[in-house]
Amino acid sequence: MRLLVIEDDDTLRESLAGQLGEAGYAVEQAADGREGLYFALEYPVDLAIIDLGLPEVSGLDIIREARDKGKTYPILILTARDRWEDKVDGLSAGADDYLIKPFSVDQLEARVRAVLRRSGGEGRQAPLTVGDLVIDVAAREARLGGEPIDLSPKEFDVLRFLAERVGEVVSKRELLAEVWRQPYGGSEKTVDVHISWLRKKLGESAAESRYLQTVFGVGVKLVAPEE
Repeated sequence: MRLLVIEDDDTLRESLAGQLGEAGYAVEQAADGREGLYFALEYPVDLAIIDLGLPEVSGLDIIREARDKGKTYPILILTARDRWEDKVDGLSAGADDYLIKPFSVDQLEARVRAVLRRSGGEGRQAPLTVGDLVIDVAAREARLGGEPIDLSPKEFDVLRFLAERVGEVVSKRELLAEVWRQPYGGSEKTVDVHISWLRKKLGESAAESRYLQTVFGVGVKLVAPEE
């Protein structure tokens, strides 16, 4: 698999390229946005890892240009900006996932594998497991304690997205951007309703929640329940 890493921090870029290379990937590097845009358009790429805060050409502009030129490979964005607007802008521009700095290379490798599996690049995606909750992404099925959960397509997509970011707080705007593809025009009430339905199907309530936890004023996160 051929990866493209576009990152202006030399130490971080070379560290990522070295460890991803040890993991078996062929890695091309670009140190600024102009060079990165050239590689993104002209080189064979299976997945691109793009920092948003690049000199010369921004990461968002690279993503938009690549998508406008018909490039369909998955894109993972790196951002030091812990604001939902930046994540939403990246996803809306055509990125498939994001990772907030600072992060471990093990985290990055896990995200790379997940994005490649979702895009068909590394075979069938293994089920996501959070406590007794199992989400089979390939089969689009979920089970709790071995029993199937009857989920609508959107409920499943919300649960999958949260499970891929287990322990991380996800804003309603991020869910609108990823699940409904409506980062700005969608209603956050839609998210509230689907989260409420998911709670009921997981046997929870807002007051007594084992898996879905609301962080007021920020968003919601999926956690493994304490024994």
